[in-house]
Amino acid sequence: MEGRIQRLMTPRQQSRRLVSSAAPATLLLLLLAGAADAVPPLVGVSPQDEAYFAPQVIACRDGSGSFPRSRLNDGYCDCTDGTDEPGTSACPEGKFYCTNIGDLPRILFSSFVNDNICDCCDGSDEYESGIHCPNTCKKRHDAAETDNGFSELSVAHLGGTDIISSKHTLDIEDLIQKLRGLRMAAVIELGLVVCIFVFYFARRSTRARRRQYILKR
Repeated sequence: MEGRIQRLMTPRQQSRRLVSSAAPATLLLLLLAGAADAVPPLVGVSPQDEAYFAPQVIACRDGSGSFPRSRLNDGYCDCTDGTDEPGTSACPEGKFYCTNIGDLPRILFSSFVNDNICDCCDGSDEYESGIHCPNTCKKRHDAAETDNGFSELSVAHLGGTDIISSKHTLDIEDLIQKLRGLRMAAVIELGLVVCIFVFYFARRSTRARRRQYILKR
C-alpha cells in the first residue's frame, strides 16, 4: 500500500516528504552541536587540573569567589588569581599551561598568551592571534638528547663552580672572623698598656706627694 502511494506521489512531493522526515534528526544534531559549543574548551589547563574545572560552578583557587563554567576563558577576569582565565590574557595573575607533546610542559604568564610570539613549542599559546607557530617540540627534544652529554658536563662544571665559590666565601668569612679576633686582641692589649701607664703615673704622683709632705715636716 505504501509503495503504491509513493508511486502516485510526484518527485517534488517525495522530496518534501524526505525533508520533513529528516527535519527532526537535523534539529537534534543542531541542538547537540549547540550544546557542545556551549561548553568552553579547557585551553591552558593542565591534565591534572581538568577535574577541577569539570563542575558547572567552579571555585576560585584563592577563595575569592566562584564562577559558572560557561564563563571559563570568556576574556573577563572573575577571580583575582586568574583561575577562570587559564587560556586568555584577561587576568594578570593567570597562568597558561603549554602541553608541549614530545617535550617538557611549560607554564606561561597570561600576558604571553596571543601576543604574536610563539612561546610554547607546540604553538598552543597563539591559538587566536592569527600567526602560525610551527610545532618544534620534537626537534627540541631530539636536540636535548643529542646534547645530553654536554648538558651533563655543563651541569657538572656549574656545580664545581658553585663549590669553588662556596669555598671562597667560607675562606673570606674565616678571614673576617680572624681579623675581628685580632682587632679585639689589639684593643685588649691597648687597654692593658693604658692601665699600666695610668697605674705607673698614679703611683709616681703618690710618691711625689709623700716626699713633699715629709719635707714640709
